[in-house]
Amino acid sequence: MNHLKGIHHVTAITSSAEENYKFFTYVLGMRLVKKTVNQDDIQTYHLFFADDKGSAGTDMTFFDFPNIPKGVHGANEISKTSFRVPTDAALDYWVKRFDRLNVKHTGIQEQFGKKTLSFVDFDDQQYQLISDENNTGVASGTPWQDGPIPLEYAITGLGPVIIRVANFKYFKEMLEKVMLFTEIAEEEDFHLFEVGEGGNGAQIVVEFNAVLPVARQGFGTVHHAAFRVEDRAVLDEWTERFESFGFNTSGYVDRHFFESLYARVAPQILFELATDGPGFMGDEPYETLGEKLSLPPFLEPKRAQIEELVRPIDTVRSTITFDKE
Repeated sequence: MNHLKGIHHVTAITSSAEENYKFFTYVLGMRLVKKTVNQDDIQTYHLFFADDKGSAGTDMTFFDFPNIPKGVHGANEISKTSFRVPTDAALDYWVKRFDRLNVKHTGIQEQFGKKTLSFVDFDDQQYQLISDENNTGVASGTPWQDGPIPLEYAITGLGPVIIRVANFKYFKEMLEKVMLFTEIAEEEDFHLFEVGEGGNGAQIVVEFNAVLPVARQGFGTVHHAAFRVEDRAVLDEWTERFESFGFNTSGYVDRHFFESLYARVAPQILFELATDGPGFMGDEPYETLGEKLSLPPFLEPKRAQIEELVRPIDTVRSTITFDKE
């Protein structure tokens, strides 16, 4: 069986595509590599923030569903998304940056031997930075070369996904027997699992919590997490595997930028498997990635309708020179 290669992307829900774009571009210094719409709900923006080249394993994506209520954090949710930075010293830079820009954070902490810095955005979406110092395993991406963050401190990709569950015994069994993860460490109610080459880019932290009320999805919460597979052939293997364990799956889904499979693996926990390619460079040049509304070929005939449904957002950055500070 081909093991999963690591984290592919995390998709969350925002109350405002405009504010989301500003936060990720100007505060976090991640590159908008694709401005498109939810393929299942064309009135909803789908924004993809990633590394300099839109590499698999580096992108955090957002839906802005109209009129959705604010989510409530709790048990049975993908509770926090991690972003990788190169060194422990980078976290010191980010503490000062967050203080200057009034971003709420916890200060530098440590978990499973790695330095972390947890913070939230305007929606109370939960994130953390994690240091790659002494990290091994899945390689990270390339920081946005023309962004506002000095390259030695900039975000390079996704780190461990943190998941809070009320039934840890079931979730551990599902991760190990079905998805072929291995538990490698434990700290109180937190359990570290990894897959493939391991390291920050291929890990999940599972928090056992049977005290909190059940989470409710809405803006400020994660919609799903995705894991990397090489290609369609491996994706099909995983479809058979999930279904052999009794899981209902979406079957094959062509998302144009990658190919996918979805399965709800636990109450309120939706996982996706996604291929590494073809990626985000097919319909826009590197210099202007994310600046125009990009539609997959099957939605292109509906462009006029879609452009009436979604309000315009100015995402032109190729004419801006960011001061690295």
